Amino acid sequence: MYQIDFKHPCSVHFIGIGGISMSGFAELLHSFGFTVTGSDRNESSITEHLKKLGIHVVYGQRAENITENIDFVVYTAAIQPSNSEYQEAERLQIPLMNRADMVGQIMKNYTSSIAIAGTHGKTTTTSIASQIFLEAGFDPTISIGGIYKSIGSNIRIGSSEYFITEACEYTNSFLHFYPTIGIILNIEEDHLDFFKDIDDIRRSFRRFAELIPPHGTLIINADIPNYEEITNGLSCRVLTFALERHADFTADNIRYDDMGCPIFNLYAQGKNAGEYHLSITGLHNVGNSLACLALASLYDMEHDMLQRAFSACHGPDRRFQHKGLCNGITVIDDYAHHPQEIQATLNTAKHLPHHNIWCVFQPHTYTRTRNFLHEFAEALLTADNIILTDIYAAREQDPGDISSQNLADEINALGKKVYYFHTFEEIESFILKNLVDGDLLITMGAGNVGDIGNHLINL
Repeated sequence: MYQIDFKHPCSVHFIGIGGISMSGFAELLHSFGFTVTGSDRNESSITEHLKKLGIHVVYGQRAENITENIDFVVYTAAIQPSNSEYQEAERLQIPLMNRADMVGQIMKNYTSSIAIAGTHGKTTTTSIASQIFLEAGFDPTISIGGIYKSIGSNIRIGSSEYFITEACEYTNSFLHFYPTIGIILNIEEDHLDFFKDIDDIRRSFRRFAELIPPHGTLIINADIPNYEEITNGLSCRVLTFALERHADFTADNIRYDDMGCPIFNLYAQGKNAGEYHLSITGLHNVGNSLACLALASLYDMEHDMLQRAFSACHGPDRRFQHKGLCNGITVIDDYAHHPQEIQATLNTAKHLPHHNIWCVFQPHTYTRTRNFLHEFAEALLTADNIILTDIYAAREQDPGDISSQNLADEINALGKKVYYFHTFEEIESFILKNLVDGDLLITMGAGNVGDIGNHLINL
């Protein structure tokens, strides 16, 4: 595999530079002195930001974008060998590197590389950990899978030994990383277009844990069923956190303020370590915060500083994000696209003042919709009213045998009425006619469903 020489910056081209992760690392290599170019299908605020930095971005992926002066090319899992730029790089014998390998090589440049893994919660937990390190004055380099307001981007370039990043299990990407500290938030069935089953997923997380060196630490959720299968025999130190089981870091006396933000007492190694008040909502974020408190314990961080970080951390965009009001209707946008995430988000909504909870759900990928059809239906029942959009295809092609109508039928079979529309315009019209002052509207999904709320509050 091609080895990046960070002491001698060269020329690199990113295929799909406008992606939330790729753009961040393009900016990072640019800051290291590399000559960075890239291509993407469409113009966006992200690509415009990169161009302002002096990075050359072209729209449309064509063979002529790959020139002989490029030293190596980076691509994502979404790029197929049939891609014209990929093929041209091969023809010119320019080394090709997938994004995960590039991130792994970047991690080697930092003494403390913190990789945050889990089926869900990675972006929020990375935001919390980042805020803690910022508050502590550690000047970390940060890569987040979303826009985090505290850094005004998805990337922050620091000048210290600390690097914090998400570690995604899809296509085993995180197995290319070099973490000194790893966090495993949860292990659930997902990405079944790649993994065979939950056992296959657990084996992948075990291999991730084995990447941590003897002088490093694994922080893992003890509520994961049989979590010991992941930790037994590891050479590194292991710390646990949990909401339901005995663990090194637990929470007690959990309650909520008027905005649904949790307050809890931390118990570290069985001792009361003080009260914490979060500025993000939901019980699941108590668990995410426990993981970060375990991380903070490795650096002997003090309570008051940690509380300042929690007060300042409002989470990344699209994580139970309050968008505004429309005719007295509170509009929330959330990235949830897995049944567990949907359940957590809707449970959180119950803690907010509301008349009725309306959920506009946009299923994400045909594979996930088919694999979790019943689980999606059951999770959505928590809402008072359900509206479905068409499936957001993302990286997939329509197989023709699964649609949101199948999900609507499953919800109806469970005794709940559901509304299904093919266009956002129809949904917006329905909302304006049927929702009333005091209702809570949640647009939910990993696609572009948030556009509905954005449009409504700007009417």
